[in-house]
Amino acid sequence: MLFESARVKLRKMTKDDTVLYHTWRNDQEIMRSTNPSLDVYSPQDTQAFVEHVILGSASSKSYILLEKENETPIGVLGLINIDYKNQNAECIIDIGEKKYWGQGYGSEGMKLLLGYCFNEMNMHRLSLRVFSFNERAIRLYKSLGFQQEGLSKEALFREGKWHDIVHMGLLQRDYIEMQQRLE
Repeated sequence: MLFESARVKLRKMTKDDTVLYHTWRNDQEIMRSTNPSLDVYSPQDTQAFVEHVILGSASSKSYILLEKENETPIGVLGLINIDYKNQNAECIIDIGEKKYWGQGYGSEGMKLLLGYCFNEMNMHRLSLRVFSFNERAIRLYKSLGFQQEGLSKEALFREGKWHDIVHMGLLQRDYIEMQQRLE
């Protein structure tokens, strides 16, 4: 099935996910590696963000990552800045349930998202941004075929130090070639 793997599945994010997303969005340990602003949000801020930015935008698609056995929501994956004319989009992922960190759930979810993007949406290119200190995520993205395309030098101030933001991209033809090698 398109949005299902051995251990996870994706479902469209809905307004009903706002409370759970608010919990994840306000957990500093979760957001440390993904959110440049690292702020605290009110429930109203999160509700407005979900309604207008996540659900109300024609240039984004958001999915809740579910642990399949118990249908437990464990994170969010999505596409932002979708450019249908040029067939480009940016990927985002947050595993909000920390007990699922480091167990391959994010990798499985990303594989589903990439398959959907390249095989169904016919995207030409996907990009993402990752903080330079998030070495585990960088290894994951490289294992999925993403290549570093550039750096925003010292663009993030976190915990008293400057860090780079790494820009990575993956072309459809490289994704297809990699999938054929794996078969």
